[in-house]
Amino acid sequence: MNISREQKDALNAVITIDIVKSDYAENVEKTLNRYRKTANVPGFRKGHVPMGMIQRQFGKAIKFDEINEITNRSLNEYIYKEKIGMLGNPLPIVKDIDIEADDFQFQFEIGLAPTFEVNLKPAEGILRYEIEVDEPQIDKQIERIQKQFGKLVSKGEVLDSEDIELTGTFFNEEKNIESQATFKLTDLSPEVRKTFIGKKVGDQFQLQTKGLFEDAHSLMHYLKVSHDEAHHLDIEVTFTLEEINEREKAALDADLFSKLFPDGSVTTEEQLRAKIKEGAELQFNEQADQHFLNTVTDYLVDNTHFDLPAAFLKKWLRTAGEKELTEQEANEEYERSERGLRYQLIESKIMNDNNLQPTNEEIKEFGREYIKAQLLQYGMPADDDAQVDSILDRILKNHEEVQRIQQQVVFKKLIAFYKENAAINTKKVTFDEFIKLAFPE
Repeated sequence: MNISREQKDALNAVITIDIVKSDYAENVEKTLNRYRKTANVPGFRKGHVPMGMIQRQFGKAIKFDEINEITNRSLNEYIYKEKIGMLGNPLPIVKDIDIEADDFQFQFEIGLAPTFEVNLKPAEGILRYEIEVDEPQIDKQIERIQKQFGKLVSKGEVLDSEDIELTGTFFNEEKNIESQATFKLTDLSPEVRKTFIGKKVGDQFQLQTKGLFEDAHSLMHYLKVSHDEAHHLDIEVTFTLEEINEREKAALDADLFSKLFPDGSVTTEEQLRAKIKEGAELQFNEQADQHFLNTVTDYLVDNTHFDLPAAFLKKWLRTAGEKELTEQEANEEYERSERGLRYQLIESKIMNDNNLQPTNEEIKEFGREYIKAQLLQYGMPADDDAQVDSILDRILKNHEEVQRIQQQVVFKKLIAFYKENAAINTKKVTFDEFIKLAFPE
């Protein structure tokens, strides 16, 4: 057997495999003998069927299968041994085959990955936002915490306050609605909200469901109606006001600090503000990192120039999926996927050239930290290594979960690499400014 490669151009080549009789004859003979031992043919004892009959009945199919197996195995071994960087899969050049012949030749078209260089240091730098947490944001978070840990105080009438919570029953006999609900005054639409001001416990009054709440979906929760009904419901309901409460803010004192940080790491408002700022910056800059990665991706695709074996890839796309595509469909699919393919090639080069491929230990360690964070989020202890490892073992048996973790590790490694090696134009912004700049309407 002989395998050779003919370079058509920088991005296309043809692999030729020449197979002679000695490459397959022995295995074909062994398979025929095995068939002879097990064949059940009327008029012959098992194992005594004449070889000529076996040859006539099965010979061509066995020969074809053996040649096909040799061809595929040899092709894959050759590509691996020669370290050929391919795009798509080899495409056989179709031609008639005389199965009666002794020698055979098979040819395959291949599309080759381009060679290129990556420049991460543009003169103007790649834009990266660094989000700074401002005092108003810290104030808002402290207020949310105070409300969360505050207590409800009963009120005699509905006050014009965003901290008012109401409990009452909605009733409509015709639609079989009788639903008790607790909601915030601010859940109501502005016009309806005005009609509630001054109402007292025990008051009973009529309301229209259309435009009752700021979000029509609230009808699903508070009136217990379906999603479709919530969007179209326009009836009158009787509402009986049963409770009026105002959520008073918890004081910024030792009691609140101990609830928030049982380890005693926060004992003053200044320390609380510092903790909030630290946590918010970490959270916000995860979003900034994602935006930075997207910006780097766009920059690399737009500024890393190389050709692709487009004609080959379009031809390959026609038969690559479960359903064969028309020429037009393959062209359209190529147009949709070309940009993504270009970045895959660029990212692969960066990762291979800089040894950024995730190791098994890195995947496991990321999984451990993720599990610990999840346990803490649900108020469960995260210091039991045996429990964490047990959960991790189950996760690692799920291929989709392993892929998800691997993608997260790749994300972290790429971000770290780009921050260290790219020319960056850092712009410090508040979170509100970041949203406006990064996601303009």
